[in-house]
Amino acid sequence: MSQKIKVLFYHRSMEMGGVERVILDLFQNLPQELFDITLLLNTFQGELRNEIPPHIKVISVQKGREDMSAKKPIRFFQLVKRAIILWYYRKNPKALYNKYIKTDFDIEVASGYTDFDSVLNSPMKARKVAWFHTDVSYDPDQKRVMHRITSLKKFDWVIFGSRQTRDIINELYNIEYPNSSVIYNAIKIEEARKKSLEFPVFYNQRPVFSSMGRLHVRKNYHTLMKVHKRLLDEGYNHSIAVIGGGTEMENLKNQAKDLGVEKSYLLLDSQINPYPYIKNSDYFIFPSESESYPLTIGEVMGLEIPAISTNVGGIPEMIEHNYDGLLVEPNEESIYQGMKSFLTDNELVEKIKRNSKVSVTKFDNDQIYRQVTSVFEKQYKLKQ
Repeated sequence: MSQKIKVLFYHRSMEMGGVERVILDLFQNLPQELFDITLLLNTFQGELRNEIPPHIKVISVQKGREDMSAKKPIRFFQLVKRAIILWYYRKNPKALYNKYIKTDFDIEVASGYTDFDSVLNSPMKARKVAWFHTDVSYDPDQKRVMHRITSLKKFDWVIFGSRQTRDIINELYNIEYPNSSVIYNAIKIEEARKKSLEFPVFYNQRPVFSSMGRLHVRKNYHTLMKVHKRLLDEGYNHSIAVIGGGTEMENLKNQAKDLGVEKSYLLLDSQINPYPYIKNSDYFIFPSESESYPLTIGEVMGLEIPAISTNVGGIPEMIEHNYDGLLVEPNEESIYQGMKSFLTDNELVEKIKRNSKVSVTKFDNDQIYRQVTSVFEKQYKLKQ
């Protein structure tokens, strides 16, 4: 190929999250001799913004909170101004392109559903590719669901993060996507292992269940806290360490205070390197109500920490129940039974730990990079 394929990725910001980690992994591993990649961010914000590889060109429409004034009145004005500017560009995509893009691309990529409208409304004559990681079955807002799944039809190609993510749309809405493929997210197991040794972590109360996820209501950490309290009341001593930040932080802090578990239900906020916290725990618990194909599950298995996860989204494609992990339903009773099993059945825990060592071989990252490369190359050829 005489010239590189020019690819423009859209994303809102670089706060710690699964989609952001997927983007960074692709940037690091897609062949540089084939692709010239640019990242367009609404805001240059988030813990991962400094981890963007140097060969990736970055265009940011607005600055992040980190770069705003520490004085609250000024900061408030800056945030309002930022919101107005971003709203204006959403309504006037041609103005955005004239000011910030100023060049043509071969492929435009919507990294998640928040970027669908931006890519579809783009004035550029590029091939449009969407990445979709979301299980639509959990969402009660049917208007929002229909907007997302009908928007997917307008893309030239759709990459689904798991089989379940695509199949559930067909099952619930009888909508198929012939111009699509399922490509799992790459899981950096060796990197997680290396980072897990960077510093020691000591917990005051053992055994410890670690967990990692954005603090959103659908991640179900409020239910996990109820289970935690119930187990403590029944004499099953343990603690829980939750790694992640988000909109539910204050609600969870208040709930922990009300239940009297502030010292045993640890809210550790976002961490640039979360792996020592997981490596030094005894078990892992993933209570989410909806997921696609979470990187964390594979990383936890690579760290040989026995895991309990809710049986949602693409997780059954990662965990074989009662073999290399335990699958439970996303409700209080089922999570309670799963955690109680780990606390009382050491033989089960050891079996899962042994089997996890073998199971990590099913995560083939090189195949994932080849699949993404193939999609982009085919779309480029169709553009010619």
